[in-house]
Order: sequence, then C-alpha cells, then structure tokens
Amino acid sequence: MFAVIKTGGKQYKVAANDQITVMLLEGDAGAKVTFSEVLALFDGATHHIGAPLVAGATVSAEIVEQARGPKVYAFKKRRRKNSKRKRGHKQDLTIVKILGIVGADGKASHAAATPLMSDGKHLAAEKAARDAGVDTAKFQKLEKAFGTADDLEWIHGIGPGIAKKLHEVGVFHFWQVAAMSTEDIEKIEHEVGFHGRAERDHWKAQAMDLMAGKAPVPKHHGHADHKD
Repeated sequence: MFAVIKTGGKQYKVAANDQITVMLLEGDAGAKVTFSEVLALFDGATHHIGAPLVAGATVSAEIVEQARGPKVYAFKKRRRKNSKRKRGHKQDLTIVKILGIVGADGKASHAAATPLMSDGKHLAAEKAARDAGVDTAKFQKLEKAFGTADDLEWIHGIGPGIAKKLHEVGVFHFWQVAAMSTEDIEKIEHEVGFHGRAERDHWKAQAMDLMAGKAPVPKHHGHADHKD
C-alpha cells in the first residue's frame, strides 16, 4: 500500500518505512505526527482518489530530525546605481519516517508488513531484465533484505558504490528515483557526492522505463560513467 499526501504545499508519494524530507513541522526527534491530507491511496489493484481528500485515510510518521536545506543565494544588482545586494537562505526542513497508512476502510498498513512497491511495476522491470539476459540474482537478494527493493544498478550510471550510498539515504526503488524533485536530487548529491550524475545519465527517465517494463540500458565494461 502507498499513498499520496500533501504537506507544506507539496505532494509526496509514501509507503511504510519510507523516509522523506518535508517542509518544517513542529516537534522534536521521536515525536509522532499524522498527515490527514491524503490525496490518493493505492493497495494493489484497489485505489481511492480523493475529491480532493480520501475520507478517513491518514498517514502516521515519526520525526527523525530537524534539518536545513542547502543555502540558496539571491543576488540583485542595479546598473549604473552602484547598488548590489546578496542574500543567502537555508530552508528549515523536517525528515520523517513513515510508520503506517490507515486506509479509507480503517485498515492499517504498517512498516513491518507493507511492500513498498505494491503495484507490481518492479516485477515488470525484473521480467524485462531477465528477458534481456541481465542477471537478476541481486534483485532477489535485495527483496529478501528490504521486503521489496529494486536493483538500482540496472540504471545506467549507477554502480555498486553509488547504489550503496543511495540505500544509505533510503532510496531502494525505481519509483523513488523517478519521483525525485530538484530539491531531492540536490540533497542526495550533497550526501552521497555524485554531483551532476543523475541529470547527466538521465536516471529519472531510465527509472520510468524500467517501471514500464523496458529492458535496462546495456552497460559497457570499462566505461568511465560506472567507476564509483
């Protein structure tokens, strides 16, 4: 089961065990929060689309830490006025871990039992990879370790080192890569140090192709892009 929630004027696709960064929420680390603005709810073949909200649906979470985003500079200069101004700003953010989802029928989906990729698109990606002759053994090991996880190394430009770093910041799925916003990419780039790699190798487009059941882009051994 996964849901689309709204908080801080932005929308997020979440499932149990996900860790996401949202606009500032009040509370200390360990505090529990509830997101009541649930725009959509998906549970396998069953789905509920809100009008605008799904009645009775909520998402529970726990604050992991209060953080700040990267510094953004605003520079203004007036020609021939000898006037210029530079201001820096860091956005206050909150990192939360999704604990569970309560559906419109009142049934709860919690972290221990919720597959993060319940719509079966990871299975389409696995079949396409297998048909293309790609070794899927690691995919099976990841599923045992993380419930349901995608082999991020199927994305051209991601090697074992970068995949490990992405796992460390909570990215295990093609849909997570495909859903990355500019702010997400900047944050992860800062944390794992692959500056410009995601845009250069079109990770988001590749992730969407894999979710659609297309075969992974062939990797050429010795290519500089895969040295991480």
